[in-house]
Amino acid sequence: MPTEFLERGPEAARATILFAHGAGAPMDSPAMTAIADALAEHNFRVVRFEFLYMVARRTEGTRKPPPRAENLKSEYLAAIETLQVDGPLIIGGKSMGGRVASMIADELFEADRIAGLLCVGYPFHPIGKRNKLRTEHLQDLRTPTLICQGTRDRFGSKNEVSEYELSLAIQMSWFEDGDHDLKPRKRVSGFTHSDHITSMGAAVSEWVKSLVV
Repeated sequence: MPTEFLERGPEAARATILFAHGAGAPMDSPAMTAIADALAEHNFRVVRFEFLYMVARRTEGTRKPPPRAENLKSEYLAAIETLQVDGPLIIGGKSMGGRVASMIADELFEADRIAGLLCVGYPFHPIGKRNKLRTEHLQDLRTPTLICQGTRDRFGSKNEVSEYELSLAIQMSWFEDGDHDLKPRKRVSGFTHSDHITSMGAAVSEWVKSLVV
């Protein structure tokens, strides 16, 4: 069970977003903090937590690799059980965190426990292994989903993802020349990382309007 939550945004928010970290960086990494800040600007309560292997990295000073994503589902469910939520709940995360959330989303959505799923930088495949897709469960996903993805993300670029069979419940929001953290090359795109993070917050805000009346 997660031992700590890191919260940002008002308690009397329009919705709570439970947001898990990626495989290599903790919940207070610059990328996670920037995402949380951008979402909080739109009156979301953003709650971050860490899987136990990442907690062990902090407390033991080790570099334990993450377990397989499917083995983290129980920890995500435990975080939901621990979290006190007043109002709509959206689950999701950065990269692996979003993938784990996507594996438990439908059972929660069908039980009317969550309103949607938010993924930032979804890892559609490992880097350099485009034939090892992580999309099978996304083909029949029923939970309203928003995936914010950089067009040159090495875990799934726009050109690659356009060829995948994905559920109609999934909405893609693309960020020009963005990498796995949505960071663009300014000389190429004309955008800064701050531009894309701000736009991501706005995209999530608009998407939530369709979920929460």
